[in-house]
Order: sequence, then C-alpha cells, then structure tokens
Amino acid sequence: MSALPPVIALLGPTAAGKTDLALGLAQRLNGEIISVDSALVYRGMDLGTAKPSAAEQALVPHHLIDLCDPSEPYSAADFCRDARTAIADIHARGRLPILVGGTMLYFKALLEGLSAMPASTAEVRAQVEAEAELKGWPALHAELAELDPVSAARLHPNHSARIGRALEVYRMSGIPMSQWQTNNSGGLAESYDWRQIAIAPKQRSLLHERIALRFDAMLAAGLIDEVTQLKARPDLHLGLPSMRAVGYRQVWQYLAGECDFAQMREAGIAATRQLAKRQFTWLRGWHDLRWVYTQADDGAEVSSEEILIKTLQLLALPPI
Repeated sequence: MSALPPVIALLGPTAAGKTDLALGLAQRLNGEIISVDSALVYRGMDLGTAKPSAAEQALVPHHLIDLCDPSEPYSAADFCRDARTAIADIHARGRLPILVGGTMLYFKALLEGLSAMPASTAEVRAQVEAEAELKGWPALHAELAELDPVSAARLHPNHSARIGRALEVYRMSGIPMSQWQTNNSGGLAESYDWRQIAIAPKQRSLLHERIALRFDAMLAAGLIDEVTQLKARPDLHLGLPSMRAVGYRQVWQYLAGECDFAQMREAGIAATRQLAKRQFTWLRGWHDLRWVYTQADDGAEVSSEEILIKTLQLLALPPI
C-alpha cells in the first residue's frame, strides 16, 4: 500500500451515473466530493448542468460548485488552484477527497500540471469570437490546423472553447499551445495515492438513451425558464464559456427564434452525445484507469448497490 494520502478520481462520460456513485462512495468512505466540471462552477446554471440537488449536497459536503457568476471566466488554472486547496483541507479534516466529473482537461491539468502559457486579453478573445461569428468555428479550426496541427488534431471542429483558447495563445505569444504544453509543471500525480475509476455502460446505445431521457427531464423541470432568465441579462451572450455549455446554447438559440422546439431538443441531445464521445476519447488513453460498467454482459443494467460494491473492491480502500 502507498504511504501517500489517498485521493479518488471518478471519471466518466456525461449521464453515466457518476453522481450517484460518488454519493455512495463518500458515505461509505467518509469522503467529501470535489466537482470536476467546468459548468457546475457557475451560479444560476442548475438544471442544464445536472447540478447535484440541495438534498444531495446536504448528504455529503461538496466543493467547487457555484463559485462564480456566469459572466466571469473560470479556467483550468483556477480549477487547479481551488482543487489543490480543497484536497488539502479535506485531508486535514481526516476525510477522503473524491474528485468527480467529466471535464477531462481539468483532471489532466491537476494530475500533470500546467505550462506558463500566456493569459489571453479581452481584446484578443473578442477578436477570435468575432471571427468565429463571421466564419464559423470549423473555419477557425482549419486556421488552427495550419498554426498548431498538434492541438488541432485533438479538437473537434466545433469545440469552440478550446479552439478559441489555442488561437488566443498563438496570437498572444507566436508559440503553438502544443509547444507550451510540453513544459507542464506543478501536477499532483506524484503527491497522492490516486485511485482512478471510470464509470460507463458497456453499450454506447444505452448511454444515448440516458442522455435523451435526461435532456427531456431537464426540459420538463424548467430548463427553458432557466435559460430565459440568463438570456434576459445584458451581460451574458453566447460567446461566454458559460453560455457555450451543452444544452444552454441550444435553448438560447430556440429562444432567439433560430429553431423550433423539436429542432432544439434534437440539437441538445446531439450536442450531449458529442460531448460524451469526446469524453470517451480522453478516457481511452487515460493512464492507470479501472473501469466499472453499469451494464452486464447480457445488456441488463446493474443496480446502484452492485456498482458501489464493485467500485469499493477496485479501490481497495478501508473506511476512514
């Protein structure tokens, strides 16, 4: 057994069941949950982000949720700073940190560290966003492919936030982001005993069903009203990272009259599937990752208790 203090990392695609498993683990192992989700940091964005409910948050202490206003930026560097503090504080209380989420870039940055690449400016960001509005993100992805082919190859042509950031870095420094990233430092991979678990169904079709059901549930719970309130704010627009979150962009466009309800629903589900596909791409190359499947070989779904028991076996951690 490692002499380093333990940390659990629970990863997986959207709608895979991370929240329920995290709550079970935290209750069994005297843990506290640290969100690893780039959308859950924003206040007032509850339904479309599948934010843990007040009742769920009351069961177990949660961290890195509702940190900032949707008008404010929040970066991977911000996450690493806040997560480091949360991990240390949780250990100081004699409890177990459980990092849970699907923002793989945040996990990677925390484990491997970040480079000292330059921060963008409002002027450069506005310039990139104006070009995207005029030409479309696929055109900017093509431009990035010429300037930084390594970074471009990792990104979907519609992954606006990361394409924009890569172009900003190049325009600020003249150095490709991929080159900056070869000099990462400050990661926590060697500082803790990381126990990494990924949760997902065995068949992608089941995940797609869950995604559709969850998006419909969000709509039924009032997602359109939630986005209506956000859209009414003069300081919010679709160029902000918060408003580019899956589901929010599609409902915003529906409210702007750019599509009808059925088109919005299909676009929201499709965008969520694309997000899950990108998350699987990250996970396929993840080091030292153990998988827990929510589906048996015969296709039947596994119960929450069975998933929890299997995960505890893989973690090999005694209760604290």
